[in-house]
Amino acid sequence: MKTTSDLVHDYLAAVEREASALPAERRQELVADLAEHIEVTRAERPDAEVGQILAELGDPRTIAATALAEAGNAPSWGTPAPAGPPARRGKVHPVVPLLLLTLPLFVTALVPVMDLASLLCGLLRITGAVLLCTSVHWTGVQKTAGVLLTLVVPSTAVLLWQETTIAPAGDTPALVANLVMVAVVAVTAGWLWRTRRA
Repeated sequence: MKTTSDLVHDYLAAVEREASALPAERRQELVADLAEHIEVTRAERPDAEVGQILAELGDPRTIAATALAEAGNAPSWGTPAPAGPPARRGKVHPVVPLLLLTLPLFVTALVPVMDLASLLCGLLRITGAVLLCTSVHWTGVQKTAGVLLTLVVPSTAVLLWQETTIAPAGDTPALVANLVMVAVVAVTAGWLWRTRRA
């Protein structure tokens, strides 16, 4: 006959197994929350059977499906979630790639800088684009639009402006072009910030 601790252990193991598609950290958090709830309930109702408490919590599959749905990993049409490594969670705050993409552009567009500083700003913007592309806070379409509008288009415009004779001569057209470029990048960064996932 199973002991009380065996029943609780089996129940929590079933939840963990059913929630295997969750990231490991979230799965452990779910199991810890359930274990704490069971302990608190047993302390508040010492005469209650453990089986009754577990039944009140619900079926491990239902608990796992709810947690998966909340995490955005719900399997579609009732198919089981694929076994494999848990989804990778972004460890970089969403503001970091946006700052790396925008702030160096403000520096290079509005303040005359030396070649070394310009190179450093370019590397920071490329790092921002990589962090944006590997982030879990945006969809693929948002990432593509973000990289195009904050890195590719401005860099191409600067290259064409400096290396060809297409651009009109004089400081005023260059200033206007820089201000338009900064505005496009700032608006894109604002859009990315508003559309990010928590």
